[in-house]
Amino acid sequence: MFRPKFFTLLKTSTRATVTADITAGITVGVIALPLAMAFAIACGLPPERGLFTAIVAGFLISLLGGSRVQIGGPTGAFVVIVAGIVAEFGYEGLVWCMLLAGGLLILFGLFRLGGLIRFIPFPVTTGFTSGIAVVIFSTQIKDLLGLNMAEVPAEFIPKWTAYFQALESLSPATTALGIGTIVLIWVSRRLSPRIPAMLVAMLSATVVAALFHLDVETIGSRFGELPRTLPMPKAFQPLEFSELRNLIAPAFTVALLGAIESLLSATVADGMIGGKHRPNTELIAQGIANIGSAFFGGIPATGAIARTAANVKSGARSPLAGIIHAVTLALILLLFAPLAKMVPLAVLAGILVVVAWNMSEQQNFLAILKGPRSDRLVLLLTFLLTVLIDLTVAVEVGIVLSALLFIRRMAEIASVNVITDAVIGDVDGAEDPNAFALREVPEGVEVYEVEGPFFFGMADTFWNALGNRRKDIPVLILRIRNVPAIDATGLQHLRQLYLQCHRQHTQLIFSGVAPQPHRTFEQSGFLAEVGAENFCSSIDEALKRAAQFVQRKETHHA
Repeated sequence: MFRPKFFTLLKTSTRATVTADITAGITVGVIALPLAMAFAIACGLPPERGLFTAIVAGFLISLLGGSRVQIGGPTGAFVVIVAGIVAEFGYEGLVWCMLLAGGLLILFGLFRLGGLIRFIPFPVTTGFTSGIAVVIFSTQIKDLLGLNMAEVPAEFIPKWTAYFQALESLSPATTALGIGTIVLIWVSRRLSPRIPAMLVAMLSATVVAALFHLDVETIGSRFGELPRTLPMPKAFQPLEFSELRNLIAPAFTVALLGAIESLLSATVADGMIGGKHRPNTELIAQGIANIGSAFFGGIPATGAIARTAANVKSGARSPLAGIIHAVTLALILLLFAPLAKMVPLAVLAGILVVVAWNMSEQQNFLAILKGPRSDRLVLLLTFLLTVLIDLTVAVEVGIVLSALLFIRRMAEIASVNVITDAVIGDVDGAEDPNAFALREVPEGVEVYEVEGPFFFGMADTFWNALGNRRKDIPVLILRIRNVPAIDATGLQHLRQLYLQCHRQHTQLIFSGVAPQPHRTFEQSGFLAEVGAENFCSSIDEALKRAAQFVQRKETHHA
């Protein structure tokens, strides 16, 4: 359940792999520097909190995680939810939210829920990821254009209304730096994907602003100097139960989002290196990392897909690269923190605009829009709720709606048909040894075939078909060879059918019971109630059993 990859791979490390990991770790650490600061500022917090997160959480995720090359830290996916928590509850509320989310992630891992996270529908993840990208972009307009605004509304539409009203205060120098940063990142990546484009853009724009003494807002003018070391862990302020209760929903969203992002990132990494991650170990490590980040003044963390991909492309072979990445950031904080105050906020806004574009998943979004109508509905609803209402609501509604639509699909493909008369003499089926046309059905026996999962969504289909059956027949055979699974509601309907048959003096026989339904019948006592002899492995056995019963009944009447 908890087997960190670092300790597994430590036994097989060689000088070559260690050298490759050190090189990759330093590279990714440099790449992570501007992102860590930008994400923290986008959340409404000082930039050092992003660095603390990348160092502490990044170290713990690599040390204790279930992926060979996962890079952990603050990500764009958390910006929307974290900014909302900070605005409503302050940083202390965020700390408690991280503690709760960390505990939930550990429980997810302990209860082996790592595999279940994969079942969250793709339209839901695409919808909220694209929505987050739009929200991140919309939060950066003020700093990107240097707008003079005392306060930016939190809601999406009022925010853009305020932006248009403040366009007269646009700063040409700030706008030029912001747009220039975006262009420089794009050009650098086109020239060489291996160049740390965001760092190059940040350093270049900062030098330009300093040389030409541009009147632009910087990290120093808004936040002051960055500390050069990690803060000492401190005791948390206690919260009232009512306050803690209000944090449960956002904490669950943080935990679920962290689980989805980290396992998605680990899966992408597996595809790049041909490995296999340990999902439950990864979830436990993510939980520990978020708790650790809370103790050291950080923000929520998860697996970062872009930095993980960069780690692999830089030659990483083990979690040591992620540990080196955290150490590199700690050394940068120690040696160069005073220089960070010179970085213009427009530059970090430009970096986040690029991050938002990369997160937008425009290709997947457009592909889903061309797919089934139900998927389009889930995608658009999740997207719009993320942008206009709240990420927590979007995820909850998206998952519930997807589940309901899935139930409807399963109910549509499930069927219950009488096959006693429909297939007798059907020569088209004569070549199939399992074809029902080859069997002779005794007089007074009716055969129904059920296909598809027998669950609560199939109730109407079941009774609409069985309600039209003859009531005076001696034997009813229910062929369920194509029923892979049954739930408690399906079992209850079968029990009701058995009781009806019993009152009508009709013998109920089951044919071709799959393993899961058979196990359910046995555990619930239904097998003993109907009689094990009335559960037949094949239709031949069921027809033979029915013929014996009809013969006994005729002999009895004679």
